[in-house]
Amino acid sequence: TRVITQKIAYLVRECGMPAYSIAAVTFTNKAAREMRERVGKLLRGQAAQGLRVSTFHTLGLDIIRREHKALGFKARFSIYDARDSLQLIQDLAPGDSDTSKMQAIQWQISRWKSARILPQQAASASEDELQQLAANVYADYTRQLQAYNAVDFDDLILLPLVLFDRHPDILETWQNRIRYLLIDEYQDTNTCQYQLVKALVGARGALTVVGDDDQSIYAWRGAQPENLRLLADDFPQLKLIKLEQNYRSVRRILKIANQLIARNSHVFEKKLWSELGHGEPVRIIVCKHAEHEADRVAAELLTHKFKHSTRY
Repeated sequence: TRVITQKIAYLVRECGMPAYSIAAVTFTNKAAREMRERVGKLLRGQAAQGLRVSTFHTLGLDIIRREHKALGFKARFSIYDARDSLQLIQDLAPGDSDTSKMQAIQWQISRWKSARILPQQAASASEDELQQLAANVYADYTRQLQAYNAVDFDDLILLPLVLFDRHPDILETWQNRIRYLLIDEYQDTNTCQYQLVKALVGARGALTVVGDDDQSIYAWRGAQPENLRLLADDFPQLKLIKLEQNYRSVRRILKIANQLIARNSHVFEKKLWSELGHGEPVRIIVCKHAEHEADRVAAELLTHKFKHSTRY
């Protein structure tokens, strides 16, 4: 986050780029708020005016709201949450009351949208009977959402891409509106998010991303740390800077972390290091389950407090 915020300040102060032409994107509202606050401390008053700091979904929602007519929606469209979406799927599969099956269909449709697979492509992408059923429901589901003047959460990323494919002039407008794009936690992007980034940045390639392939934990919802590697192909002018110095941990901990990370499949090789000294020997504590682990951690804190009269 510090890299992103400092880069924004650099672009505005040193490069003379107006804040309203910069967009910074992250994955949670909390992270976006924190980033906005940090930038606010670096850029006072008018300097930060118009800066766009948001989640991917908020950026997509803004695009859809501004361009709703080109997508065939009325101005006051609804956004379906997971419960609304599941209810609609159940309505479209009458006679089947198996909730887990309906949830599996909902999950499959979400995965297809994250991979930028449209309803007309889903049938050929289906590999079993459940996916074939999901493909049929997907087509009806999409038509019904449009009829209800509604979008679901995945549409907030997918529909801007559909829009840009159909209307190159609108894409050009947004490329001129966002002259520089910065993205945090890039290892968590899925196919759709990566292609949205690629579309907005265009041939100009004015882009900074921060990510760590070893911290990617969202593959189950479509995240692809391989997107970091694709950057080198799609934007060959980008410069890779490895942030390997760790400011929190001692060398012993980082040695163990490096040994664990070495067993991962890598997009980029890295070796963490620290100036905080060697540190105490690392202890291994075996726990039976998550609650037992929490109890052990709490017990360790209590023991340390009373033994050494320290603050928590």
